[in-house]
Amino acid sequence: MDIKSMKNYLYWLYCQFELITCSYLMEPWEKVLFYTFNVSMLVMVAYTAYIFFPVHISTAFQFCLHLFGSQHENTVSVVK
Repeated sequence: MDIKSMKNYLYWLYCQFELITCSYLMEPWEKVLFYTFNVSMLVMVAYTAYIFFPVHISTAFQFCLHLFGSQHENTVSVVK
């Protein structure tokens, strides 16, 4: 793709976004509020995924290991 067709494609995507969200009907100050809200929500979801998903995946993996019998022995052992 050359630069001009890429620019046209991105503009087409932007127009599709405005049509789907009906933001083409908004006034400029409403668009600023709307886009700010959407971008902030996207950033919060990305941050949450980056911080919390690895912890949940690790916990689920440890749970699966526990279910399939690969359990670690207790650190406190009975000495005879």
